[in-house]
Amino acid sequence: MNARAWVRGAVPPRTLLVAVLILVVASLTVGPVVMLLLGSFSRGLGALRTFTLDKYIAVYSDPSLPRVLLNTLIFTFGSALFSTVLGTFLAYLSVRTNIPLKRAFSVLPLIPMMFPHVLFAAAWIILLNPTNGILNMWLRGLLGMSWGPLNIYSLGGMIFLEGLLDLPVTFMVISPALYSFDISLEEASRVSGASNARTLWKITLPMLRPAVLAAFMLAVIRSLAAFAVPQMVGIPGRIQVLTTYVYRVISVGWSPDYGRAAALGVIVLVSAISLVLLYRYLTSASERFVTVTGKGFRPTVANLGRLRYVFSGIVLVLFCVLIVIPALTLGYMSFLPYTVMPGSRALSLFSLANWQGVFQDRIAIRSIGNTALLAVGGATIGVVLSVFIAYVLVRIKGRATSLLDSLVFLSYSFPGLIIGVGFMWFLIRTPIYGTLWALLVAYIGTYLPYGVRPLTSAFIQVHHDLEDASRVCGAGFLGTLRRITVPLIAPGVLSAWVLMAAMFVRELSVSAVLARPGSEVLSVQIMRYAYDGLWGKVSALGILMIGLSASLVILASFVKGRLSSVK
Repeated sequence: MNARAWVRGAVPPRTLLVAVLILVVASLTVGPVVMLLLGSFSRGLGALRTFTLDKYIAVYSDPSLPRVLLNTLIFTFGSALFSTVLGTFLAYLSVRTNIPLKRAFSVLPLIPMMFPHVLFAAAWIILLNPTNGILNMWLRGLLGMSWGPLNIYSLGGMIFLEGLLDLPVTFMVISPALYSFDISLEEASRVSGASNARTLWKITLPMLRPAVLAAFMLAVIRSLAAFAVPQMVGIPGRIQVLTTYVYRVISVGWSPDYGRAAALGVIVLVSAISLVLLYRYLTSASERFVTVTGKGFRPTVANLGRLRYVFSGIVLVLFCVLIVIPALTLGYMSFLPYTVMPGSRALSLFSLANWQGVFQDRIAIRSIGNTALLAVGGATIGVVLSVFIAYVLVRIKGRATSLLDSLVFLSYSFPGLIIGVGFMWFLIRTPIYGTLWALLVAYIGTYLPYGVRPLTSAFIQVHHDLEDASRVCGAGFLGTLRRITVPLIAPGVLSAWVLMAAMFVRELSVSAVLARPGSEVLSVQIMRYAYDGLWGKVSALGILMIGLSASLVILASFVKGRLSSVK
């Protein structure tokens, strides 16, 4: 088909829209992967056309790689197992038991999503540093020990933190399955004389196998991609995993080896994609575990008796571990020059020096501005793109839209740091490399599914008759979308915007690779303060980071309320 046919409108607008979206999304998802592969066979950034196997030989012959792989396996599967067990435990308590405040506790496992990983790790480092951690100093005084009994700089510490941070994933996968569980299976077990514990072990958990496996595999994928905890906790403890190993290759020394980083990245990427395929295989036969049919059902509630108060107390302690203790620690440390046990001496040292230091640091101020600009501008661009993608996925069916759907959610399996290396190769020869625009493009490409997913659900709820009526009245495609469809899904648009903006504020993995002087962001600056042991500044800047996220959420809620009042 020639260009004149396109100009005369021979190609339907919807077909053209699908083609453009496929091109854009493929550039944002497949493009960095292709460049990562090409880079792994290249001698360097300036010699992209000179192919060699030297980088792979250097990677596989490195004597430290086996230890890195072993650390990665222990950290990844340990974190996934911890978060899956904890997520299953909390999901069962909140859905299937009579513990007090169960509605409030159902929100508890989602709280880590609101806490940036780099700040969560920083707070627990302040508490559990073996030399001067606040909890370790208290335990030394209590037990008369000369050294802190708890060491956050260990594989156990890394597993503990990452498992808590991955808790939302496992909880959100397992709790819906518990809501949909047929009561008759458990009643039959109890009629046969089985106790609540035996029924749980023999009936409930086996029937939840697909949900538990899905939660575990998703947690494995997230742990494999983790960077904040391994970098903040693992590096001081001399424990390297694949993501920190890749980062070390491109950040240490006068001559970073980007080709070797790409070769390492390919290993991580292939591992992540393989885990996604394994996850799909394990859950492909989930129909065998269906317990909800056309007959009526209701989820049973186990009576825990007096134990319900014990379990309620356990959940409260977990709430403190997840949010109260880290938040209070950051607030406390932001007014101190160094780590001091709470008491009269600490009060005498309280000052605003850390806050003044942050506001007098031009790089810190620039990182705040850059992060706010990326969050607001990037989320807006990302949501606009997501609106068109979600519309096409819901309203237009065909092979092309199936391809678009696969391309959009391809980035779910990409570890952030690795895809950041891919974007570096992808953008290195463009004018935007080393600027905020490079970060914006990488952010949108990495977190596009977070915008498309809620908008797809919103479009499904709007019947196409409304759009047909608009077109009958003479409105075009864009006019109908702007005046009819988008106003009807405004809450979904705001939800997608808030989710993407929050992700952009807390983003570290991609930023650690692409940020350059002039394009610093909050997460990277916090990590730099932590490298220098400036925990007071880490805390002060972290509180500002949390405040920025909260402000965006409050702003979106205010706009959402105004829109609802107008309706």
